[in-house]
Amino acid sequence: MAAARSWAASVESRYRSAYPAAVECLLKDYESLTTYLRFPAEHHKRIRHSNFIERTFGETRRRVKVIGRLPGERSCLSLVWAVLDRASRGWRGVTMTPAAVRQLQELRRRLFHPSAPAETGDAGLEAVTPAA
Repeated sequence: MAAARSWAASVESRYRSAYPAAVECLLKDYESLTTYLRFPAEHHKRIRHSNFIERTFGETRRRVKVIGRLPGERSCLSLVWAVLDRASRGWRGVTMTPAAVRQLQELRRRLFHPSAPAETGDAGLEAVTPAA
């Protein structure tokens, strides 16, 4: 994550005067653009392209059509997590090491219980670097 922040700062300083709207857009959407960096480094190449995302959105839409209307945000998050969990069993090229499993469990805990104290510590989540 630190490498991504450094890269964004260098892009801003280099291109802000020539392309102010593009740099503003990049900085505004920085968190969304770097979300994949919170996942295990072994997964970066597989999850940062749009085909993975589009297939997951399609499966989620298909399931929501059957339900009709979700009662709340928590049920929506549970549904999306279940879709991703089920889809992950069929992913090719994704290595599930014990450290990756722990990192994903911590991400899930943060998603469902953001105010609860970390069980495994946060050091591993900030130490993730972008894949080459």
